[in-house]
Amino acid sequence: MNEYIHIGRMVASFGLKGELILKHALGKKTMLQGIEAVFIEMNKGSYLPYFVESSKAKDHEETYVKLEGIETRESANRITTKNVWLLDTDFRKIADKTSPISLLGYQLISEDDGNLGPIEEVIEQPHQVLLRISLDGKEALIPLHSETLDGIDHKKKEVHVTLPDGLLDIYR
Repeated sequence: MNEYIHIGRMVASFGLKGELILKHALGKKTMLQGIEAVFIEMNKGSYLPYFVESSKAKDHEETYVKLEGIETRESANRITTKNVWLLDTDFRKIADKTSPISLLGYQLISEDDGNLGPIEEVIEQPHQVLLRISLDGKEALIPLHSETLDGIDHKKKEVHVTLPDGLLDIYR
């Protein structure tokens, strides 16, 4: 089964020929080079592939994208505000290694509590990053900032943290 990684959303149409603006969290300017298709979430949990005709980096957060079959501004408008996903293998090729989103799938290791499980979602906020994990069958949000992060081992795919006393008790 394919694993999909949420990278952002289509935020606007651009021009008259169906181009779109993709706002992403890949952490660097990207042209989606080597990416054959992006997956648009038309309905919750339903990912439709759209083949990339061309793309051009706008800045670190946005990329202009032309998708096959989207030829007019009106057809482009139908998929604005939709979430965009990549296959995990494609995501790993183009995501910046220093971007928080690249931590998806890493094991979260607490100094006191051991392995807490895989990171299922990365939520970027202005002053910190939240890591969503499943803890005893419940969703848990773990803050990641300078005071909690001990280190990241990219080879072992581990994020080591020291958590505030009692944080995990909230979720148990």
